[in-house]
Amino acid sequence: MFSRELSRCLLSLTAAVAIFAQTGGAAASDRDGTPSPPRKILLDTDPGGDDAFALLWLQSLAKQRLAEIVAVTTVAGNVRGELTFANAGKILALGGFGHVEVGRCVPRQKTEKDAAHIHGTDGMGNLAQMLPESRHRLSEARSAEDIIIEKLAAAPGEITLVAIGPLTNLAAAEGKRPGILAKAKEVVVMGGVFCRPGNVTPQAEFNISYDPEAAERVFASRNDIVVLPLNVTQRITFTEELAESVRQAAPNSTIARFLVALCDFLTKTTLGYREAEGARGFHVHDAATLAYLFYPETLWLQRARVHVETQGQWTRGQTVIDQRHLAKPEPNAWLALQVDTVNLLASMAEDLKVLCQSK
Repeated sequence: MFSRELSRCLLSLTAAVAIFAQTGGAAASDRDGTPSPPRKILLDTDPGGDDAFALLWLQSLAKQRLAEIVAVTTVAGNVRGELTFANAGKILALGGFGHVEVGRCVPRQKTEKDAAHIHGTDGMGNLAQMLPESRHRLSEARSAEDIIIEKLAAAPGEITLVAIGPLTNLAAAEGKRPGILAKAKEVVVMGGVFCRPGNVTPQAEFNISYDPEAAERVFASRNDIVVLPLNVTQRITFTEELAESVRQAAPNSTIARFLVALCDFLTKTTLGYREAEGARGFHVHDAATLAYLFYPETLWLQRARVHVETQGQWTRGQTVIDQRHLAKPEPNAWLALQVDTVNLLASMAEDLKVLCQSK
């Protein structure tokens, strides 16, 4: 018992240090009564069902003036790049942020297998017909790498870059303008898994394994990448009951009806793949990034050095840390390894209600 309590205290202290480093300036402004300015977010995403939930949550936070959506860049991953671009535009239109710029994905010579078998052929649980039309056109869109470079260069130290898909776009931006990722206030990544099985191979998580070389370049770009791995995201199960509670708060909301339908689709695929331990729900992996930024008390973090396996026949895409009791002088990341699931999901559901009631 003592060792477990001591471990928890140490993890809480680690989280407090990370949170202080992240929000020290904001905390000072709160103490003198001045409201903190909205956190500037550039979201890189591959919608994708859980991406849709995360993007709607972000729009709710923006409605509440807690976040400012600087841009949304899209990447191939859960489905093909043209679909992730279309889906991002439609989800932004659904939430009332159709004016936000959407970037098209950086092409790759090698195309990995996508996750349409999980997210539906359209990436939206085969529910794209429920979504409004997007004003964005792929042929007119700027490249994701150019948007990332422009936004970070124009406002160094101000924009948080949140990556909830493969890291292709971030790596391309870093390759085109070395040092550009260091200009972000923070880089927050949903990806990886540590010392437990992956979800796409026995060793690897989907986002990292889709483009391991890109992930390795991103982790080499700075020494404070924040990582939300499967270790915590597989414990964040958005249930049918939570979706229904959102609908009941706004029965006539098109957003709520879409969330319930998408949750139902993703629940069925999750049960089919024997995830979520039989619970009627699905893992909202990508939402963990927003919990870290806006509800940091729900996560406990650990300092570590992350390496990405790019060569192994059986381990390609594996994320590795050294857990030996040895000095580790060159960490490059903060890893979330424990989560307060109940409070995270409650916060997410309440914020989604705010968005649904505003439309």
